[in-house]
Amino acid sequence: MRHEHRAREIRSVLSTVMFDPSEVEQLRQAFAPAEFVHVQPGDGEGIARALERADVAVLWGDLDERHINAPHLQWVHCDHSGLTRSALPEVFARGLIVTGSAGRSAPALAQHGFYFALALNFDARRLLAMQDAHLWRGYDGYDEKRSLWGQTLGIVGFGHTAREMARIGKVFGMHVIVYRRSAAEPAPDVDIMLSADDGDSLDLLLKEADVVMLATQLTDVTHHLFSADEFARMKKTALLVNMSRGAVVDQDALVKALHAGEIAGAGLDVTDPEPLPSDSPLWDAPNVLITPHRTPPVPDRTQRSIDIIVENIRRYRDGEPLMNRLTERDVYTQEQSPAARWAPTSAQRPATLRTSHAGE
Repeated sequence: MRHEHRAREIRSVLSTVMFDPSEVEQLRQAFAPAEFVHVQPGDGEGIARALERADVAVLWGDLDERHINAPHLQWVHCDHSGLTRSALPEVFARGLIVTGSAGRSAPALAQHGFYFALALNFDARRLLAMQDAHLWRGYDGYDEKRSLWGQTLGIVGFGHTAREMARIGKVFGMHVIVYRRSAAEPAPDVDIMLSADDGDSLDLLLKEADVVMLATQLTDVTHHLFSADEFARMKKTALLVNMSRGAVVDQDALVKALHAGEIAGAGLDVTDPEPLPSDSPLWDAPNVLITPHRTPPVPDRTQRSIDIIVENIRRYRDGEPLMNRLTERDVYTQEQSPAARWAPTSAQRPATLRTSHAGE
């Protein structure tokens, strides 16, 4: 596998991003003096011609066999956050560098996660039903509900969106526990940092969290990371929020856990499959909120994408590590057994606690 430890020249670039002309011009200037060929993503012939020469491609969608087989291609940037469809074994066998635009929508995605947390905590559905019925009173037991203040937020993953979730959690006065894949270091807004690479398990997070937010990549290892065993170890009053990918959660197990009262509710912006079939039992599971994998965008999303690409152009030319680069640990084949987990179970090794005091 190739790594960026030396300066690289960019000779020819293929672009299929559906940006405004002025935004495409920003990319053209950033790649100068390289040849820059911009075609529509549906122009198969134009793409094929450009790939005969291109050593860099900036794509509107995911890469495919055309890019894997391109004779000179070295680096592919896919202009979206989730790179699951591009995280293929043959990509790494070929030695392609693949990057994405993760982080461009992090503020909106994190806020969407807290939309779920607030709506479920405050039982917005029942309150709206009372409003529709013109009822001022009639919700016995509402005083027993809790605000987010003082609750524990558990975050699985620690990319751009997860970091924003941690920041917002602190604004709400929450205790924040994070479980991540790579070795843990102190980070802002995180009270306890756990790491699979350090041998930690999910046990502490599952035991303590009042709200569990998923913001991790979907890989062969995180496929069905949350299933029956994880739900059984969560608080019965806990909420699950999934802002990552639907297959990170075993959906059948989630439906059973909701009906059995093993967890108190779920907020899902992603499902498996998508679109969610109209006859899926998930629609009617108790205390579940579902949004159709749509979040109101940040107003400068395209410029944020361009900023990521431009910074990576500089890094590529200077031989520095690229932002948002896929690694072989990100491979997703959709065939690996869902029994795979990031970390050992509690019976194998207990969680090690680290309290964060400084930024990464």
